Amino acid sequence: MGRGPPLPPGGGLMAPGPSFAPGAMRYGAPPLVAGLFLTPFSGPIGLGLVALGLGAILFHRDPERHPPDSGFVAPADGSVSVVREEDDRIRVGVFMNVTDVHVNRAPETGAVESVSHRPGANKPAFSKDSDRNERVEIDCGEYEVSLIAGWFARRIHPYVEAGDELARGDKLGHVSFGSRADVLLPERVEHADLRVKEGEDVTAGESVVAVDPEA
Repeated sequence: MGRGPPLPPGGGLMAPGPSFAPGAMRYGAPPLVAGLFLTPFSGPIGLGLVALGLGAILFHRDPERHPPDSGFVAPADGSVSVVREEDDRIRVGVFMNVTDVHVNRAPETGAVESVSHRPGANKPAFSKDSDRNERVEIDCGEYEVSLIAGWFARRIHPYVEAGDELARGDKLGHVSFGSRADVLLPERVEHADLRVKEGEDVTAGESVVAVDPEA
């Protein structure tokens, strides 16, 4: 697990162009520089490294999002892979493909009560075995968000800590090169309040996964 550096408003690497999550250049620069050096001597290897470096940088892209005025929004970009009940609460999990944005966002307003790291396995994030994977749990009282590592992802980067106040759609962290993000909804949210189903594509901070029956 790694904790990213403090983020300025908007997060990531601030530049006139696109924004990127922390770690973009750390992962992307070494193969990119090596590829540019090797290309004149070994074209295929050099170009492969350049492509790898650019891919790592683009993987950490952090586009602006516009949260709705109400509802619990998706914590991640990707496909809904889990919808199930756990002790009278509903868990919604989103599997992040390698082409998805991997910056995770707060489903609803709230205050962070705790951020904890749980060691575990590194099974593919789309499999049932991934429930035992390494993760970071962000407890916001009424709801909880789990950032879950996959078979390839080994670095979970939370941006928040206990005491932080969150607005709907605020950035919580990112998982470098993988995997899954879950939200465990409050007890008052029932299946009738859900607005997504398994297999549906969602966008972090924008797609409503459930309405709040008390709103």
